[in-house]
Amino acid sequence: MLRIKFIFIGLIGILVTLSSCNGKKEAAESIDALPKIFPDYCGVTIPLNIAPLNFMVEGAEHIQAKICLEEMELETVCGSEGVVDISIEDWSDMTTKAAGKSLSVEVSVWNEEKPEGVRYKSFDIFVSKDTIDPYIAYRLIEPGYEAWRQMGIYERELSSFDEYEIVSNKITKSACINCHHFDRRSSKRMMFHARGEKGGTVFLENGNTHKVKPEKSVVYPAWHPKGRYIAFASNVTRQSFYGQGRQPIEVYDRSSDLVVYDTQEDRIVSDPRFVEEINMETFPTWSPDGKWLYFCSAPSKNMPDERKDLHYNIVRVAFDSNTCKFGETIDTVYNARVNGGSASFPRVSPDGRYLCFTLSAFGTFPIWHNEADLAMLDLTSGKAVDVKVWNDRDNTESYHSWSVNGRWMLFSSRRLDGRYTRLFIGHFDKNGNAGKPFLLPQKDPRQNTLRLKSFNVPEFVDGKVDMPESTVELFRCPDKLIQ
Repeated sequence: MLRIKFIFIGLIGILVTLSSCNGKKEAAESIDALPKIFPDYCGVTIPLNIAPLNFMVEGAEHIQAKICLEEMELETVCGSEGVVDISIEDWSDMTTKAAGKSLSVEVSVWNEEKPEGVRYKSFDIFVSKDTIDPYIAYRLIEPGYEAWRQMGIYERELSSFDEYEIVSNKITKSACINCHHFDRRSSKRMMFHARGEKGGTVFLENGNTHKVKPEKSVVYPAWHPKGRYIAFASNVTRQSFYGQGRQPIEVYDRSSDLVVYDTQEDRIVSDPRFVEEINMETFPTWSPDGKWLYFCSAPSKNMPDERKDLHYNIVRVAFDSNTCKFGETIDTVYNARVNGGSASFPRVSPDGRYLCFTLSAFGTFPIWHNEADLAMLDLTSGKAVDVKVWNDRDNTESYHSWSVNGRWMLFSSRRLDGRYTRLFIGHFDKNGNAGKPFLLPQKDPRQNTLRLKSFNVPEFVDGKVDMPESTVELFRCPDKLIQ
């Protein structure tokens, strides 16, 4: 099987930590301030089936974290080098007990400046009864635009730190691998694109893979909820470079259309309205019932000269899955001219009520826009939903995915350093309230900065993906052309 399990220790040696602290200390000093922990887990809401929220305090020689539930001590974890490393078994036991309540964490630190120790103000972690999907999948790639010789699609078990390779571009002679997507989050049925020699679109179905080559380039897949159709954008994409400022590059489309691939008939279906040059359509996504296709649309502009005048709306059109035909009326869901900005990556919540999307100042590729943030609409009222707590004022938030129960949002952000895209998870309760997001937990929190890869296109998955070894043979055989 094409599965490699990764355990990252980093470049800093093996941690000397104890889960249960036998030699507990008492700090001599107490201060009324929260500890400066990394990642910042103070006041977050988490699912009870998430991996331990290991954290660190920079410069600490010895650290203790006393974890309590309703003033009863559950565990005290000690660590060296400033790192709190909680065992999966102990953490799972604590979160199970705390479901629907808050864990209180009291951190004490000893270092050269405070050799007798300092005890900080406790912070809370609320453990929601809302569970999260068991796995996520993402592409690991360099954060630039020129380095893609080593990349792959990976999956991570959220209740542990185990990461597995689904597929890497070793099988494609280092060509780019992108646009992975799953049929209803299923680990048994997925697809990805591979560029370069013998490239194409690879489908995994119940342990077997096959490759097709669309007549035109297709990207941004959206699998219809009934499993037969996949909506794609067909784009001619270019890039321009800035000579100054924080934004190094602008990625844009010269043209972009919408098409639908029929997986049963191996054919591309198009609607004349969505392949005309007058408008550019991109980023398709389906409503949960499959009756509506949402996508982004903007009047065509002279690119790149008019790039700052390019503002994408979110629109929707009815779809009949029996005939593979679209309705006559195209509804505007988000009007960029009225409300401002440019919309991308629309995603409808599993209950069909909410629409989350990325909003940037202009254009169609928000990952390079520092001002890009997540935004949300309540589709029943048309009103904006406040998700400001998910956003960082100075750095990019972009691609995002709903959990199967609609209670968690997985999204990518560059807030740690402005360059590398990392994954955050935010709670979204049944009343439409967003909670403070938390960084995807790692066994060693230092890995969040030492692992020099960007996490790209995160998606929830219902289980482990088994990619057969025979997949490599697909890149040694002729393509199956679909039209």
